Amino acid sequence: MAVHYGIDRAIATITLDNPENRNALSRELVGAVTEHLDAAAQDASVRAVVLTHTGGTFCAGADLKEQAGEGGPAEGTRRMLALLQRIVELPKPVIARVDGHVRAGGVGLIGASDLALAGPRTTFAFTEVRLGLAPAIISLTTLGRMTERSVARYYLTGETFGAAAAAAAGLVTSAPDDVDAELGTICDALRACSPQGLAATKPITTAAARARFEHSAGDVQALSQSLFESDEAREGMLAFLQKRKPAWAAE
Repeated sequence: MAVHYGIDRAIATITLDNPENRNALSRELVGAVTEHLDAAAQDASVRAVVLTHTGGTFCAGADLKEQAGEGGPAEGTRRMLALLQRIVELPKPVIARVDGHVRAGGVGLIGASDLALAGPRTTFAFTEVRLGLAPAIISLTTLGRMTERSVARYYLTGETFGAAAAAAAGLVTSAPDDVDAELGTICDALRACSPQGLAATKPITTAAARARFEHSAGDVQALSQSLFESDEAREGMLAFLQKRKPAWAAE
């Protein structure tokens, strides 16, 4: 099973557990995460949800191998959009607990989460631009988190940056040396909170993100799909899978 679910003292944990595929956002993985989010939302005993991972990669983003399969980019981009919106609109706080690599769509999951803790082994990259794509859909959850200058740098260069830089940019809440100790402190705080209070407060903190989904979701999904279907992106993704430079890369 690619995703696990458990509850401990009012905190639900969703664990991405497909390290062989770098926890890429396959149809199976996204479906399982969505089911578990729905279960947590409907469980009155759950105060908050932790989203974490096994292996050295939290999430590598879109499953590029599936992009050529049934449904192609149209299905994949709609699936990604729906998952991010589900996290943003979940009536309970979502905490991303990361200590590994985060790429492309995986960064969108971090942005969608209400709180994000990045351990010392964490690295981030908006790799879309290096594949002939753009961080279109995930802009809905990361633009409001990050400073304008950091967005410009990391969106446009695709370069890798660490946990401390992510915290400085506003992408994550904190970059503690002991990510699990920090997570424990936050979970204990949430256990002391009123379910009604949490449900009423989260919409206040996510108002801007929900407005972006309402006004821009269709446009960014269409842009993302069109880029995935382009010749330049096909070459970029093929080059990535073949571990070579794309033909359009400048020397």
